[in-house]
Amino acid sequence: MDKARVVTIFLGVVRAGSFSQAAVEAGMTQQAVSKAVRQLEEDLGVRLFHRSTRKLSLTEEGARLAELADPGLRLLDEALDQVRNSRRDAEGMIRVSAPTSVGNLLLMPLIQEFQEQYPNIHFDFLLDDRFTDLVAERVDVGFRTGKEPQRNLVARRLGDIVLQIYAAPSYLEKYGKPKNLDELLRHRCTGFRHPNTGRLSPWMLTVDGTTVFQDMPAVVSFNTMESEVAAVQAGVGIGQLVVYSVREQVAAGKLVPLLPRLNSVYGGLYMYYPQRKQMPQRVRHFIDFITEALRRTAI
Repeated sequence: MDKARVVTIFLGVVRAGSFSQAAVEAGMTQQAVSKAVRQLEEDLGVRLFHRSTRKLSLTEEGARLAELADPGLRLLDEALDQVRNSRRDAEGMIRVSAPTSVGNLLLMPLIQEFQEQYPNIHFDFLLDDRFTDLVAERVDVGFRTGKEPQRNLVARRLGDIVLQIYAAPSYLEKYGKPKNLDELLRHRCTGFRHPNTGRLSPWMLTVDGTTVFQDMPAVVSFNTMESEVAAVQAGVGIGQLVVYSVREQVAAGKLVPLLPRLNSVYGGLYMYYPQRKQMPQRVRHFIDFITEALRRTAI
């Protein structure tokens, strides 16, 4: 006896309230439905229905079986649907929100690698330095730097945002290399103007194990990280930059790290998304991929 089949037929009779209606809904004959229920009763050794010519009602044992079996079959149906749709769900659109610098400098190289594995998953990026309301903006996955996102969200810390001081070889050849903070303050430096407040951000430095905020004499300031990186690379001045934003330039010898003891950690990089029990498989693939990719590559 196929127990899952006969229990499904039994529950169909319970929901329909009659053998005849259950047969119609299942695409079976009434005789086949009755036979399946009798087989189940014989196997269990109990009666499941009180039958009469006018009325059909559950016995105490029948009511108990319906109460216990119905949730189980619903979970089984859900599991089968998820497996059945897993291939189909590896396609479609993922809407991602991230600060402009994180999107351009950190995520874009990873998107190419991800789409080599899942070519039918496409992306819609919302690059903005403000905190994005995922529900209002219909975003699947968000990224932000600094403090952990609050609100009713799942947040994963992907790593530290490390700030380090850099200069181009052309700058160092012309002006020399500072040996300490006092000498650094006499150099030409770049600055970052926060796009939300318009204020020039002080440099965040670690001095004798303590984090200090030092106002720097900026010869030129920018409101995007990419512009400041380009200026430092061009030899305009010394800049404090996020490590992940200049990894390629350092490897190519276009930028030189300076004064590593002054390095500081500006919070973390977080990936956040709504709390969902039934997350689309394509989004789950992306979350797992990013988590593993950044675990292998220091930010």
